[in-house]
Amino acid sequence: MKIYSQYIFPRLLDWTMASSTMSKYRKQLLQEVTGEVLEIGFGTGLNLAYYPETITHLTTVDVNAGMNQLAKKRIKEASFPVSCNVLNGDTLPFADQCFDSVVSTWTLCSITNIDQALKQVYRVLKPEGKFFFIEHGLSDNPQVQVWQNRLTPLQKMIGDGCHLNRNMEALISRYFPQIQLEKFKLETEPEIIGYLYQGVATK
Repeated sequence: MKIYSQYIFPRLLDWTMASSTMSKYRKQLLQEVTGEVLEIGFGTGLNLAYYPETITHLTTVDVNAGMNQLAKKRIKEASFPVSCNVLNGDTLPFADQCFDSVVSTWTLCSITNIDQALKQVYRVLKPEGKFFFIEHGLSDNPQVQVWQNRLTPLQKMIGDGCHLNRNMEALISRYFPQIQLEKFKLETEPEIIGYLYQGVATK
């Protein structure tokens, strides 16, 4: 599984997540990100093209070293400094209240200890700092939920830990009571994998 996780999956992810539809939502989400930024689940660096000039420095975290190899070219082309860390999103070695913004795009689905990760996000944000996220997760449709629950064990194997059935609104609101949230179905995917939660949570 290490060969799949480190070499094959990063390339599959880069290909599937670089569509024009995904890019549209990345651009929407990131346009108001500012200051010192932490991105968890950096992946292959697909967000880099959509960060605004208001960023002073980007710190990235991704547990998969294979992702970082593919991101190198995009990092070189970035207009702001980027510091990369091969780390799990639930164990952040950063000081309290040191980031203005934290970003997560299609990442919370695959972090094993999701509650610990969200605690860490809250901890490292400055007061009034913002958590920008877009994630897929549990549909509001009970019939779709049945299949999401059935297929999650398989999805975890082929998607490197990805869950189809996480209720992102419930999870994030445990730590961030102030959330601006939109839920909708991705127009290019079936609802089982394309039910999205997009929003900004404020500390």
